[in-house]
Amino acid sequence: MENLQDRFCWYEPEEDGSDVSPKERYQRMVDWAGQARGTNPDAFDAVTAWLLEGGRWNDEEMAANRRLLMEGIIGRFLEQTRRLRVELNALVPSGLVNMAVFDTLDRFEEELTGATRADELKEAVGKVFGDFSSIKNRETRELFAGGITGNAGTDTVRIYGYINFLKDCDAGVQWTLFMPDVVERQQDGFRMQRFEYRKLPAMRFIGMEKDFSRDAAGLEELQRTLDAMEGYRSGFDYDVILLHHYGRGVDVEACHGLWGRFLAAGAPVPEGYAFVDFVPESDGKSGMPYLSQFAYAEFAGDMDAIHRQEGFDCDAMYDVTRNNILAQNVMIPYPAKYWTAEVYLQGFRKGSSAYLFSVER
Repeated sequence: MENLQDRFCWYEPEEDGSDVSPKERYQRMVDWAGQARGTNPDAFDAVTAWLLEGGRWNDEEMAANRRLLMEGIIGRFLEQTRRLRVELNALVPSGLVNMAVFDTLDRFEEELTGATRADELKEAVGKVFGDFSSIKNRETRELFAGGITGNAGTDTVRIYGYINFLKDCDAGVQWTLFMPDVVERQQDGFRMQRFEYRKLPAMRFIGMEKDFSRDAAGLEELQRTLDAMEGYRSGFDYDVILLHHYGRGVDVEACHGLWGRFLAAGAPVPEGYAFVDFVPESDGKSGMPYLSQFAYAEFAGDMDAIHRQEGFDCDAMYDVTRNNILAQNVMIPYPAKYWTAEVYLQGFRKGSSAYLFSVER
């Protein structure tokens, strides 16, 4: 597949001596990042599909395909990463650069050299970098190639491999470049007036998986039951709709919404209610207990604008909160420990104006 490297959107620097202002130069990188985000996910999936055919390659094909991957793709990404770092460093004095981008470049370069941080992949990556023909081994090939995660990068795969990590690292660079502008533009008719990361002690969410928006009597009973648990307060004592997928991908598990509150760890669960436990540190497994680490975003402005869905992946609060996390290069533990929540600061009857988004720091 000789044109595989041409499927990527590569950054091409300005010619030396071109009369371009720092603002224009940075905007050019931001624009490139947005374009690459629409192109590169599918290109990485094409690389994965191509590598998974490696068991059929003869010696001549193996040599040509090694050059294609190691020089035409990985080598070119290394060159691009180093070029971006140089140009961005030169622009730092202008105050335009989102400094989070440098950590993403460092991480991407580290992975591109074969020094992966994924312990489960180190052996396979080392084999392929040392002897490309080891791609003929099925286990090595699958660990190196990974699975096809789709344009959004969220599709469930059996094996999350090295190429998947490169795909994520590439996305991280682009998000830190263009997401700050996206977050600003998305705040139309409202503002995010508070944003912070929190890590709380262990706690238990208690509620019911039911839509109470048209059940006033049922909602009143829910609140009365939770009010009676005064002795089990968690310190985050708001009405909340918790949204999660049991640690599975959104493509294979529907969203489950529980109306309730965060209470103290080990709080008794009333009959007919459900619970979800949260802990400060990961147990390394998918699903519950989830992490009691999250981004907290608080919004003010027109309530219809805050909850607008048109033009957003989910709605305005969700998108702005998530995109701000991505702009800051903070990890979202998707899908294993992924959850979000709408927070009703003045109670369920007043409408939600804050959002929680799971992170791992």
